[in-house]
Amino acid sequence: MSTKHTIPSDEELTAFIDGELTTEERARIEAIVKEDESVAERLDFLARASLPFEPAFAPLLTEAPREKLEAMLAAIPAHDGARSASAPAATRRRFLGALAASLVAGIAIDRAVIGIGRGFSAKDENSEWRAVVADYISLYTAETLAGPVPGRQDQAAQLASLDEKLRLSLSPEAVSLTGVDFKRALLLQYDGKPLAQIAYLDPETGPMALCIVKSDAGPKAPDLENRKGMNVVYWSNATHAFMLIGHATAGRMTAIADGVRGKVAVEF
Repeated sequence: MSTKHTIPSDEELTAFIDGELTTEERARIEAIVKEDESVAERLDFLARASLPFEPAFAPLLTEAPREKLEAMLAAIPAHDGARSASAPAATRRRFLGALAASLVAGIAIDRAVIGIGRGFSAKDENSEWRAVVADYISLYTAETLAGPVPGRQDQAAQLASLDEKLRLSLSPEAVSLTGVDFKRALLLQYDGKPLAQIAYLDPETGPMALCIVKSDAGPKAPDLENRKGMNVVYWSNATHAFMLIGHATAGRMTAIADGVRGKVAVEF
């Protein structure tokens, strides 16, 4: 007969993954994982959602009002016998870990909501990465992407770092979006696979992003869905899956996606 146990929170599971728990806490969670299949599945899911939230959102921590940030950190309860209250760096890491876990936790809610939207299917194996990316992009603000537009040479250098991993040939011209400013290109990772994120700032509606990941699911014509209050146009070819996400209207997002779709589909 199994003993009754308290289900670990996502914050605790994230701390377990990051190696931030005490020996006793680790042993407790390991025992629960062995006994409870649902907890084991949740732990595996959080471990696979490996987008680097902390580096990408460092600007938010830097620019956020100090009083508000400190209040958020102070609201996180400490566990008895665990990290010292005099370790602000560890507290900040736990806050960021909890942020990542909270983002991933939103995916289950998204599935229920998006299920009534056009183009969503539970059998679509690419839907999960789009959900995680949408959670990630939903925290972007205009301030996150503030600053001058990089020159063509800087854009080309950033894009070149994506080409080798993604097996694409990306140029500033290929990823340019009409009426939308290029801001930065990042190489991220999801489920052990490289994920390219090209971030833009639309003067009218705010952050927008073109994301690309390798996929063997086969070609798929463009389709539309809504995630986290943003419109997502997604499609795939024989080797890659693509998504354009932003706050612009569905019609405008579709038009922008149509303009860029053929230009970023060229492999080495």
